[in-house]
Amino acid sequence: MKYGYFDDLQKEYVITEPRTPVAWINYIGTIDFGGFVDQTGGALLCKGDPALNRIIKYIPQLPGGEFKGETLYIRIGGASGYKIFSPFYVPTLDHYDRYECHVGLGYMKIISEFYGIETEVTIFVPLNGFCEIRDICITNLNKEPVQLDLIPVIEYTHFDALKQLTNADWVPQTMQSKIIEEAEGRKILTQYAFMNREHRVNYFTSNHPISSFESDRKKFLGNHGYGTWKSPESLNQDELSNYEALRGDNIGALMHHLGVLQSGDRKRVITQLGQTAKIDEAIKDIHKYRDPKSVDKALAALKQFWEDYLSKAVVNTPDAAMNRMLNIHNPRQCYITKNWARYLSLYQLGFGARGIGFRDSAQDAMGILGHAPEEGRELVEMLLHVQNRNGSAMHQLNPLTMEANAGDSREMEDRPKYYSDDHLWIVLAVCAYMKETGNMGFLSKKIPFYEKDREEKPLEWGTVLEHLRRAIEFTRQDLGAHGLPLLGFADWNDTVNLPYGAESVFTANLYGAALKEMTELMEYLGDAVSARKYHGYYQEMKQNVNQCCWDGAWYIRYFDDKGDKIGSKENDKGKIYVNAQSWSVISGFAPYDRAVKALISVNKLLNTTKGIKLSYPGYSGYEPEKGGITTYPPGAKENGGIFLHSNPWVIIAEAMLGNGNQAYTYYTQINPALKNNIIDEYECEPYCYPQNILGDEHPQFGLARNSWLSGTASWMYQSAVKYLLGIRPSYGGLIIDPCIPTDWQGFTVTRHFRNAVFNINVKNPEGISKGVKQIFLNGNEIEGQTIPIPDGGTIYDVEAIMG
Repeated sequence: MKYGYFDDLQKEYVITEPRTPVAWINYIGTIDFGGFVDQTGGALLCKGDPALNRIIKYIPQLPGGEFKGETLYIRIGGASGYKIFSPFYVPTLDHYDRYECHVGLGYMKIISEFYGIETEVTIFVPLNGFCEIRDICITNLNKEPVQLDLIPVIEYTHFDALKQLTNADWVPQTMQSKIIEEAEGRKILTQYAFMNREHRVNYFTSNHPISSFESDRKKFLGNHGYGTWKSPESLNQDELSNYEALRGDNIGALMHHLGVLQSGDRKRVITQLGQTAKIDEAIKDIHKYRDPKSVDKALAALKQFWEDYLSKAVVNTPDAAMNRMLNIHNPRQCYITKNWARYLSLYQLGFGARGIGFRDSAQDAMGILGHAPEEGRELVEMLLHVQNRNGSAMHQLNPLTMEANAGDSREMEDRPKYYSDDHLWIVLAVCAYMKETGNMGFLSKKIPFYEKDREEKPLEWGTVLEHLRRAIEFTRQDLGAHGLPLLGFADWNDTVNLPYGAESVFTANLYGAALKEMTELMEYLGDAVSARKYHGYYQEMKQNVNQCCWDGAWYIRYFDDKGDKIGSKENDKGKIYVNAQSWSVISGFAPYDRAVKALISVNKLLNTTKGIKLSYPGYSGYEPEKGGITTYPPGAKENGGIFLHSNPWVIIAEAMLGNGNQAYTYYTQINPALKNNIIDEYECEPYCYPQNILGDEHPQFGLARNSWLSGTASWMYQSAVKYLLGIRPSYGGLIIDPCIPTDWQGFTVTRHFRNAVFNINVKNPEGISKGVKQIFLNGNEIEGQTIPIPDGGTIYDVEAIMG
């Protein structure tokens, strides 16, 4: 069954069936104020920390037909009583004649037809705004006049969202609602909750006269609280009760009498849901967004922001689904993931357990550098503040307090309290920023190292370059029996938790990639001594990996604390792990013959028609010495599931070896835009990447979960643009090095780089995958494959001939 279609011209996905297999969402606003809206108008909003400043209640585990956070009722008056329905389908579940949910760039627009009434609702948060706007337009399509009422409803949660679920006595005592009367029948329904002596006010209002309101859920539903959201008893009364709740389950319901609409008549009502420290501080914005012209202007500004952001890189390839992702949905997801980290989604519920991950956000930053480099730099700077003096990094941080912690390692007393890979990702992120911008001054900026006990230990500051140097030195001093980096609590694969003394082949390769970056940077800076030193480190680790880790047809993944191999042909389960193969190529450690064999093993043992599995075969029961990976059934998540984050690394590795056909096949296997016709199997949104898909060892092979907030977004974008299309920034200019399918005749890219625009036309007359024999810049042939740094010009035409 199909649930919608892509509208590339409007840069939207249009959902035409609200009963999607799981909730499909879209993000509005930012973490400063915002959240997500689902395909039936339900919403979860917060201001700042989603754990400690939640606004409305959205519980994803409830059935899809249940009310979640926010909805809209329409009431048709008549001699025999009222007909009540929701234009969002949920929660009244009426039969609809038309349903469209337009998933746009920073907005959701729901258009529906029920009972001859057309409703169009645009939901968004203005740029830098602190309120959610719902712009509601209602049209009578009936031939006869209709009397209509409009009742928007929200349900509040306590600011401390977790307490809403854990303290059913304390929380209700702290919540109160009050009404503020204004001129011409307008009202502001305010809701207060008290927590840790902090005072915040949520407000709910509109630009239309409000005849009555309700703030108590029990009274709104009726029947002593046993009424339902599907059919609230209070809506059968002419007016709501005007009750100001003094405790309990606070809601906001606003009664709007629209009067009699003649055939074709249209009415517009604009609601606002926001939060402020004091209501007086919000009055200016409340009055502003009651004006339809201001709302139109705010929506236009939001759309212009996204147009500007996406225009920084535009591709045109022979693959329409690839174009759709690279021009719209993939860079958009990169920005959302950079902004929200792993804080708030249908799967990360924002109860404070995750915060911002050091490794996660370093990779997220890399995904937006071509579109918003300075925002990427700001995120990198934040992360550098929680790098320890010894060069390692804290695993998670709260960006509001800048307090950091060691992540899940806190929960296992017999395991090390650091992750072996975290600190190395920042080397890749900083170097990627430098190549994008050429801002070498950033390396000299001083940033403090993190210390938990700052009163006893004064802050130590270091330049960004010093932070990078210490990251390298920490790993070099933290080696195990085979000369490989110690695993710590875990590496990128959080679920393999081995006792102290275990070594990580992945971290060895990530260390190698970081050393290549440091060597290149030192050479560019003219520091030959440091360049030689890091090259020496690189050669040492390369030798250790190849001496100890080659298993005949692939590289092993770990040595455990006893020196036994994991990810080896010697193992019964978990014989092969994908990241040891892809990263041995990315690092450059694998000699060509081994690189080829390792990637052949990936294709033979780990590839499926729906993506590449993380490992194989899956473990079939809990093994405490290995940790979390064995808590999943075979084929799920890290235990042999298709963990999408690791797929682009194989794409990059294949492209580095010149295998364009194979790299492109791996790209298309997990392109969500190609899942639109198999959604009943796949289930997740077809307009963003999920984190994981169940592998072929699982009975539900092909089922996706954990969409939106995944490092998959950043790496799929990088793998496609930098390695398949081969447009890569460098210190010296823009590299043109494509690796494409042999049947592509070429492609074009418009790329903003260093304050200039490059219109790049790649031609493939010989039908090859890799190799560029000529490049013309504004009609003049240049040497090599690097377009030099712009010198005063603003627009450059580039023609690259493969051969």
